[in-house]
Amino acid sequence: MAAAPSKIPPPSTRRGDPNVAVILTWFLPGAGHLYLGRGLWALAVFGVVEGIYALGLWLSDGMAFEYLDAELRSALAPVLSPEAGNLGAFLWQLRRFGFGPEPWYPRPFPPYIGLGSMLTALSGVLNIVAMVHAHVLARMPATLPRAPHATSVPASARPALAVGLAWLVPGLGHLYQGRRLRALLVLVTLVGLFALGTLLAHGSNLSRERHFYYWAGQFLLGLPALASELIVGDAPVAGELPLVEVGLVFACVAGMLNVLAMIDVFGWQEAELFGLPKRGEERAAAEGGGAQGSRTSPGAGEGEAA
Repeated sequence: MAAAPSKIPPPSTRRGDPNVAVILTWFLPGAGHLYLGRGLWALAVFGVVEGIYALGLWLSDGMAFEYLDAELRSALAPVLSPEAGNLGAFLWQLRRFGFGPEPWYPRPFPPYIGLGSMLTALSGVLNIVAMVHAHVLARMPATLPRAPHATSVPASARPALAVGLAWLVPGLGHLYQGRRLRALLVLVTLVGLFALGTLLAHGSNLSRERHFYYWAGQFLLGLPALASELIVGDAPVAGELPLVEVGLVFACVAGMLNVLAMIDVFGWQEAELFGLPKRGEERAAAEGGGAQGSRTSPGAGEGEAA
């Protein structure tokens, strides 16, 4: 079966360099979109991503990195936190607040530091979604036809939307793409692994103060981790937890595996948008089962609404 013709425009007709767009967005949310000439997108991305980070800083009084034990505090110690996805704000927080006053001494945390640090972490994840959108937008033709009355999601925003949904609820990005069986498998496997880990750790994994790095990993699971923390994250530990380390690993790995699910939905949506063969279609063609040709969604590769 002949492969479907690629819809990837040549570099000379693209809106910009996708790598430049991603790096600019990483350092300053919205800068990549501004580089690509999308002022409204730039303003929206900057307002949402930085607004959430600023709210989180206000609620936490910038003390989130003081969760780290004294022996772990170094210039690179917080790099594995989700805030690093919003690099400019992350570096500003590290420079402005650091790990607290010098010489270091323990201080009482503000009452809403848990919610505040959750919001700064959320800002980093949202900026990753914005980077996905900037990357795809840069690869699209500079002179796209516009559809002023279109009500569907713009073509360039679909991969970012799929990735965002995949983070929010494991499997939701696959469900958005119509891949119901894979959505169910991802949801049951990852949420089940997280629930088992939380059970073995007796909920102690739901505290960033107790387990800064394990928490960062499980945060990538999205809403199941966030909701669990908001509901039972302050549960006291009353005795010895013999399987706590196993539980911490299980919960953290569940979040990290969701990154693979996010990559999967991005690759599938990218293939559909640019007319690239999907792996399942390549396999079907090799086995002689691709007689029906490649599947594309309505409007794939079409112009996007302003």
